[in-house]
Amino acid sequence: MRGGKGGGLLVAGTTSDAGKSVVTAGICRWLVRKGLKVAPFKGQNMSLNSFVTREGAEIGRAQAMQAQAARVEPTALMNPVLLKPGGDRSSQVVLMGKPVGELSARGYHGGRQKELFEPVMACLEELRNTYDAVICEGAGSPAEINLRRTDIVNMGVARAAKLPVVVVGDIDRGGVFAQFFGTTALLSPEDQSLVAGYLVNKFRGDVSLLEPGLDMLYGLTGRRTFGVLPYAHGLGIDEEDGMGVPPGRAKSRPWGRVSLRGTVRESVVAPPVGADVLRVAVCAVPLMSNFTDVDALAAEPGVVVRFVDRPEELVDADLVVVPGTRGTVKALAWLRERGLADALARRAAEGRPVLGICGGFQALGERIEDEVESKAGVVDGLGLLPVRVRFGVEKTLARPVGEALGERVEGYEIHHGVADVRGGTPFLDGCRVGSVWGTHWHGSLESDGFRRAFLREVAAAAGRRFVPAPDTSFGALREEQLDRLGDLIEEHADTDALLRLIEEGAPAGLPFVPPGAP
Repeated sequence: MRGGKGGGLLVAGTTSDAGKSVVTAGICRWLVRKGLKVAPFKGQNMSLNSFVTREGAEIGRAQAMQAQAARVEPTALMNPVLLKPGGDRSSQVVLMGKPVGELSARGYHGGRQKELFEPVMACLEELRNTYDAVICEGAGSPAEINLRRTDIVNMGVARAAKLPVVVVGDIDRGGVFAQFFGTTALLSPEDQSLVAGYLVNKFRGDVSLLEPGLDMLYGLTGRRTFGVLPYAHGLGIDEEDGMGVPPGRAKSRPWGRVSLRGTVRESVVAPPVGADVLRVAVCAVPLMSNFTDVDALAAEPGVVVRFVDRPEELVDADLVVVPGTRGTVKALAWLRERGLADALARRAAEGRPVLGICGGFQALGERIEDEVESKAGVVDGLGLLPVRVRFGVEKTLARPVGEALGERVEGYEIHHGVADVRGGTPFLDGCRVGSVWGTHWHGSLESDGFRRAFLREVAAAAGRRFVPAPDTSFGALREEQLDRLGDLIEEHADTDALLRLIEEGAPAGLPFVPPGAP
């Protein structure tokens, strides 16, 4: 490696969701299988899906998953800046795993972002001094020319660290040649000198039909394509965010980019073990966070998970989950406006199962005092659990271990709300009343024994002849997915050329593609 320092690569994309996270994870898994010590890195992430490291730092879940792909423990070094949107065009800024304040987009890009460049680069430097290779993920597109001056995640990082760049494009969306060419042509000559080439993602069909276009792209840009990755159904990881709005839909209706990709496999789904399936409805609350909590439910044969936003969609559900949210008070108002609050109250009265996780747990309580997140003061909760919540300035970031339903449980906590539990049966850090359960613990359902015990309770309360599969291992399923990502890189990318890039940097003499940055 150059100068005794670990090699590196920046995986950029033509657009958001082009496949940067998947490619980064795949490269990490391929390299670690080659015997290299590798780490992921993303200087700045914007996501409501986060994770808590063992040292108590909050980072993006995608980087935690990429660390798992690299078979290393995730740390704050791998995602030094995390932005957590909170509505009203503002985000909480998390620096080195700890919240440091709320900023508007204008305030962040107007000055604060430049202040963060030095700590971002210091983290990357430390990783490169520790690992054989660091695979960096960009954000959005490197050709967002309005943001280039304050960039700390794309070409700003590549330039400062002299990293070669590979640009990923999603051909399934169409227009990938224009995206590759336009992305390159909108960069300055200095930035272009680091763009070594391209990776085509999500290709369906005969690669020989694509090759003439790749040859013409090389003629136009002087840059090669390092691989064509096929479209793989059910291939997924923990997404950064997954609730989108399709064209023509009202902005108030959360809708599905939620795919539960982390647990849906390409193979035939196993049939239920028992006579019945179990239907799970997840309330698609505003600013939903860590919706990956329900991935472990979707991994179970015979469990059907869907996201809902109307009370009638709860009628046939055997379990309703009120998930985490970055805006508990906003979520409460939304549940009431939609009629979901009344539907949840009816379920509780009928003894039908409801599970609240983190912000959802808070919403199920009696009262919330919030002068921190929404600054709404005292707000009535749904009153389904004997819990009162007061929001504190300090954020709880923890990796608790405990026991529930006779099984060991691991989880992680990310919340400002402090719960005062005043009754019910203890359940993790929360409580249970009848068939209503609440906890601040994210990730608890990934504990296989506990998940099976919980689903048996739900099935009994719902009157379903559902039986959890005795051998479903969520950890094994996730490892299977990460190996599939590594296989994609190993089988469909020019790994020799990628390894040269990582070790030696971008090749000299890459041609300039006009017009360049304006």
